[in-house]
Amino acid sequence: QVQLVESGGGLVQTGGSLRLSCAASGRTFGGYTMGWFRQAPGKEREFVAAINWSAGNTISADSVKGRFTISRDGAENTVYLQMNSLKPEDTAVYYCAARLGVIFTTHLTRYEYWGQGTQVTVSS
Repeated sequence: QVQLVESGGGLVQTGGSLRLSCAASGRTFGGYTMGWFRQAPGKEREFVAAINWSAGNTISADSVKGRFTISRDGAENTVYLQMNSLKPEDTAVYYCAARLGVIFTTHLTRYEYWGQGTQVTVSS
């Protein structure tokens, strides 16, 4: 059973940084793609970034390029989202997700496993 547990959210001022962690367990994740999504109040859940677990290739949404970086630590079975230069519009619940497959997709329905989410609030 795949389990994803996010941590690292919190309250930060505009321009600040946070690092989110996603602890993954239940299997080896070679051949998986890991993603981060976010959902702001009253809005649909949207893609943020993804990483191919084995190769380390990444993609990210235009809205976070140059500010957010996704990475993974195979030894720790953990995926990270380093968020810099945070803006109030980054305020959302951030979710970690996993899918079997190495082809990148931004569609949330293609991800089979989800964490419970962690709240990120950026004050102006």
